[in-house]
Amino acid sequence: MNSKSKPVDKQSKQSIKAVSQIEHEALARRTPAEAFSDFVVFQGGRPWVIALHALWFAAWILWNSARFAGVRPFDPYPYMGLATIVSLEAIFLSLFILVSQNRATRRADERAHLDLQINLMAEREATKMLRLLQALCAYHGLPEAADSEVGEMLRKTEPASIARELEKHLPSDLHSARNNPGVGESNV
Repeated sequence: MNSKSKPVDKQSKQSIKAVSQIEHEALARRTPAEAFSDFVVFQGGRPWVIALHALWFAAWILWNSARFAGVRPFDPYPYMGLATIVSLEAIFLSLFILVSQNRATRRADERAHLDLQINLMAEREATKMLRLLQALCAYHGLPEAADSEVGEMLRKTEPASIARELEKHLPSDLHSARNNPGVGESNV
């Protein structure tokens, strides 16, 4: 693999800058609770946190196992205090994950809507270019001007109609797809 990277072209740099700006704005719109949740979830998934928990649990269990002279257990087996603390930690960690996941889902929805808008604009632009090319072919008397496939491509795209057609053919969930093999399969 070549270690030298090619320079990024000007249009790509502009696109990168635009996407980066959108992401920075989204991060700036986070509430303090969302930012804190993101921090907790990010830190909670790091290896040092796993190691810290392993050490903490091991120390707690050793201290409370009554195996060492002069060490008085404060939470003897079955370690109900540890179980309570760990349960509370799991509850709060789950809530932090849900807050972060909800925010991430909102961002994903925003990106999907943006993608859809850009795709629809690109489709309109491509259709317009196709019309211009068809007009040029017709002007020059080329047979491609009467191509039936091109005529079909020039029809206006109706996203709602396409979505309804997809709903008819795609399984609504994995359970229905497993229980009804062949349903949703078509040669659209």
